[in-house]
Amino acid sequence: MPALTLREILALDGVAAASPELLAGQDALDRPVRWVHASEVYEGAGFLDGGELLLTNGFAFLGADAGALRRYVRELAARGVAGLAVEVGRSLERMPADVVAAARELGFPLIALRRVVPFVRIAEAANRAIVTHGLTARALPVARTVDHGAALLADLADGQALNGPEVAARSALAGFRPGPGARLVGVCAHGPRAAALAAVDRVAGRRGLRAAFPGDVLALLVPPPGRDAVRVVRDAFRTAAGPGLTIAVGHAVGADDGWPRWSDTLRAARTTLELALTVPAAEPAYGDGPLVTSARALVLERELTRGGVEANRERLTRLVDQVLGPLLAWEALHGSDLVRTLEVHLRHGCSPTRTAALLHIGRQSLYQRLERIESLLGIEVGDPELLGELLAAACAVRVVGARAAQGSSERQILSGRTRAA
Repeated sequence: MPALTLREILALDGVAAASPELLAGQDALDRPVRWVHASEVYEGAGFLDGGELLLTNGFAFLGADAGALRRYVRELAARGVAGLAVEVGRSLERMPADVVAAARELGFPLIALRRVVPFVRIAEAANRAIVTHGLTARALPVARTVDHGAALLADLADGQALNGPEVAARSALAGFRPGPGARLVGVCAHGPRAAALAAVDRVAGRRGLRAAFPGDVLALLVPPPGRDAVRVVRDAFRTAAGPGLTIAVGHAVGADDGWPRWSDTLRAARTTLELALTVPAAEPAYGDGPLVTSARALVLERELTRGGVEANRERLTRLVDQVLGPLLAWEALHGSDLVRTLEVHLRHGCSPTRTAALLHIGRQSLYQRLERIESLLGIEVGDPELLGELLAAACAVRVVGARAAQGSSERQILSGRTRAA
């Protein structure tokens, strides 16, 4: 079922009460309306995403010259706005002729509201109809019932253009009402669907919104009180989830911070899950429990791959060559584990005790590896000036693939030898 059209919006009782009169755009009445929004900001076209019916009292038109009025209409049309409804008879005595002319030239819907009705009442009536219509149209293919939570989570995770009142209405319809001051954490889980849903339910209780999609389960959770919400959620999944699941935890955001932050934590969780499934882990995994990670744990991987791995492959390969070339060439010949040793050591504050324990080697063996690394690279591993570069390069090796990085380094070394000869 398609979205509500401009024709249908104008016929709603709450909108028809304002006596709308169409002055231009008769052939565009069947375009869909995504939302009804009121604004008196004359330069506000850049803040619109397209599909809105814009309400204005026309006060900004007063004193504007013909060029500015025509430009305003052109900008709205270029943004894909569904139409412009102007209150006429109060602040604005009559619709400016240049606004009408520009709208007719573009076939852009221009509506004069001849009776004064508070915009909040018009927007409320129209947007309630839009939300109700949209949600009842989203039938799940199997159950054939509306899943309001799944629809909202999908739009948030996909970065769809929404707005605060819309999200609040849809969240309430889904039964998700985080209280004032609540924190939210996005979660994305991959694995057997029943097991993933059960793990989310055990962690969330009744304090969350979750839904299963092909390939993963998405959730917005309200973590129990704790100083570090991400750590609380992560540790809870390590206890609640079973083998075969990969779970990514997003950032902690405030429920009052607005829907874009809700979207941010879900998108961070989804991106982190993709990396956890495709990029080898920085540290060796032991045991058969779930793999639980977080957006902050993979922040380097996420930043290095912003825009996609392939889009960054050439840049990351250059970074690896420049910083770790001799180390990778040595590993290609001797089959050692120096790059991972370096990364684990850096990630854990250059603590020999912690690094040796994680790699399951003795401290003396670790010292020998570190000496080899320093000798090959001609640096001191603990040099604060080098820590960021070394860690980014070691992480990039995992992102682009060790074999590809080694091959590039070997070609670079051989090329250098040829030139020297």
